[in-house]
Amino acid sequence: MPVLLWIRRHLVVLAGLLTLGFLILPNLVVLVFSFNKPKGRFNYAWQEFDTHAWQDPCGVADLCGSLSLSLQLALWATLGATALGTMIAFALVRYRFRARGAINSLIFLPMAMPEVVMAASLLTLFLNMGAQLGFWTILIAHIMFCLSFVVTAVKARVMSMDPRLEEAARDLYAGPVQTFVRVTLPIAAPGIAAGALLAFALSFDDFIITNFNAGSTVTFPMFVWGSAQRGTPVQINVIGSAMFAVAVICVLAGMLLGNRRKKQSV
Repeated sequence: MPVLLWIRRHLVVLAGLLTLGFLILPNLVVLVFSFNKPKGRFNYAWQEFDTHAWQDPCGVADLCGSLSLSLQLALWATLGATALGTMIAFALVRYRFRARGAINSLIFLPMAMPEVVMAASLLTLFLNMGAQLGFWTILIAHIMFCLSFVVTAVKARVMSMDPRLEEAARDLYAGPVQTFVRVTLPIAAPGIAAGALLAFALSFDDFIITNFNAGSTVTFPMFVWGSAQRGTPVQINVIGSAMFAVAVICVLAGMLLGNRRKKQSV
């Protein structure tokens, strides 16, 4: 009975921990198999501990080239989507204009639309325009579907801002640019950062939209998919583990920075 009572009291926490463990488990499997020495083409069964893949992560032809291309696309797509999405979010929250409600609804359309529909639509658009499929068509497609996520994140932050802070800055003779740089932008920065990180992750990870609009260009997700048809090399697990470690470090750094700012404000 005491055990059942304890479980009942901590049921929500236990459910959350189990869900978190379920989500992290695939990443741990990838990390373990990055130290595997497979026999044959496939890396699906544990054979022997080995570190050769970590010593030579670019040992597979075209792997690091596709990884570099995906990182470039993700970086430029993040910059483009964050800049456009931030301006759209401020416009939707701060200004009243015709078709504002319709635009507000259309912003969520790429988030609700299946990726294959958007991919086919973009491919039709590019073919009708006579555009050559490659880096630039992928970049445009990534900016278009990342834009909605950035607008949603920034808009939520802007809506929660206290306008009296900006009014106080103007009362202290701050100009529009100075008010925006010193008051508005720092307050909106967490929302902008969240949108940017989300855009980077979505762009780097995307396969469906990229596959439709890539032509002969091969990104890292497309390389992984193609390699899986012949046998997944261990180096793919190395890259995946490294990306997961970088993401965890960024999250922990953000948490530590936020806690430090809270302590300083107190």
